[in-house]
Amino acid sequence: MKIVNLPRFDNIRGDIYGGLTAAVVALPLALAFGVASGAGPMAGLYGAIIVGFFASLFGGTPSQISGPTGPMTVVMALIVIQYAGHPGIAFTVVMMGGLFQILFGILRLGQFIGLVPFTVISGFMSGIGVIIIILQLPQLLGHPAPSGGIIGALVDLPSIAAAINWQAFLCGAVALAIVIFTPPRINRKMPSPLIALVAGTTLVWLMLPDAPILGDIPTGLPALQAPAFSWTLLPEMIVSALVLALLGTIDSLLTSLIADNITRTHHEPERELVGQGIGNLVAGLFGAIPGAGATMRTVVNIRAGGLTALSGMIHALVLLAVVLGLGPLAGHIPHAVLAGILIKVGFDIIDWSYLRKVRRAPRIGVVLMFVVLGLTVFVDLIIAVTVGIIAASLLFVKRMSDLQLQNIQAADGTLGEVPMTADERAILDRHPQSILLYSFSGPVSFGAAKGMTKKLLLGERRKALILDLSDVTHIDTSGAFAIEDIIVKARDLSLPVYLVGMRAPVQNILQRLEVLNLVSAKHCHVTRLEALRTAAETIPDVS
Repeated sequence: MKIVNLPRFDNIRGDIYGGLTAAVVALPLALAFGVASGAGPMAGLYGAIIVGFFASLFGGTPSQISGPTGPMTVVMALIVIQYAGHPGIAFTVVMMGGLFQILFGILRLGQFIGLVPFTVISGFMSGIGVIIIILQLPQLLGHPAPSGGIIGALVDLPSIAAAINWQAFLCGAVALAIVIFTPPRINRKMPSPLIALVAGTTLVWLMLPDAPILGDIPTGLPALQAPAFSWTLLPEMIVSALVLALLGTIDSLLTSLIADNITRTHHEPERELVGQGIGNLVAGLFGAIPGAGATMRTVVNIRAGGLTALSGMIHALVLLAVVLGLGPLAGHIPHAVLAGILIKVGFDIIDWSYLRKVRRAPRIGVVLMFVVLGLTVFVDLIIAVTVGIIAASLLFVKRMSDLQLQNIQAADGTLGEVPMTADERAILDRHPQSILLYSFSGPVSFGAAKGMTKKLLLGERRKALILDLSDVTHIDTSGAFAIEDIIVKARDLSLPVYLVGMRAPVQNILQRLEVLNLVSAKHCHVTRLEALRTAAETIPDVS
């Protein structure tokens, strides 16, 4: 695996234009995300610069543009609030999150992100979008950001609405209208967030002096942040860092998949996680907010011609030049304008495509999506994802166990017909009530284990039990013990048990768990016909 993406110059014109265009899009968003995080606008800009540069330099998705995103900003805002009384802790959490992402990449955990169910991701992302919108409404109406999070914002909203700063609301509404209604042909040449930023700021400067603005912003390069630790807070810090790392991983790799679809390429998930982790680690060291792969900026970069890692580095260097040269002008940007831009970002994050299909979608998936959405907004992000994944996993196990139980067939027709040869059928016809034959197929796992023992009907009239495992592809510990339970119950009824056609992996598991010790070696057969003949020899013909 390569460590660094050495610059390629075979697409230099496209990469320069892509990087410039992505930087223009990123500028207003980085400022807005920085303010929304509570760390300040410059923390947002330097987050875009640092994460954007290092994720491109070390990452595994050449065309991806990284920087602050809506989901990461929401988590960072919660972290800033949580550790407000402990200077430096919040950015130490960002560093720890970066280290966790690097570890995820080294352990090759990126491949498992694709296993997170769509409904969980949909509910989580929609919840993030709702959070962004709710938290920006007070600033759109001319009031400071709420201190009580989502619940505080909702509680304060009626009193805020009764005391609107109309000048702030007007410039914010203008910015929101611009990002919503700018025609695509104009948006392609000049990104609507930048148009909204310039128009809203100009409007306040000329006509609306009472709209709150960002005010004095520090200039120059950011100072190095020494890591700060507290043994009493360490467990909470680890949890917060894991939330950042997991969310950054999901956010980045989903964007990587989108980039793959557009460019017809394949990203390297492990390298991408290492690159994102390095970017977030360095961002925390310099007091910048964390970031991830940014979908809109990545798509803009690709459409403008950016295809290699050079485009992401150019995007970061352009932003750095802007910060060093135009930093003082950023202080005149109104809070309401940034709020208007972010409300549109939150609206776009909501999974409207799935929401439009909820009437036709499977009901259990819809319920799961809304549960995750509700937990994301009103409880906690990590709890929402954890509950969603666990619930989806249990539902999947239930479906798989039902399918496995359907694959159990009985020769007497009670559980579906077992395909048999004429010789096999002839033996069973001579002993219709004496020989009980069950055929298993596919995997036999813990999900179906309990149902298996209930489904097999043993009776005193039976004289032999044959378990055909020829088509069993896999058996786990619970499945093996279910087979053991069946054998023990049969022995209690003085019923000899015959095992048929075990594949090597299945036989190995049953042997290691000592299940085969319960069955005589002469009762283990390669074919079903052999087992039927052996069983029939001990039973007198009914005829």
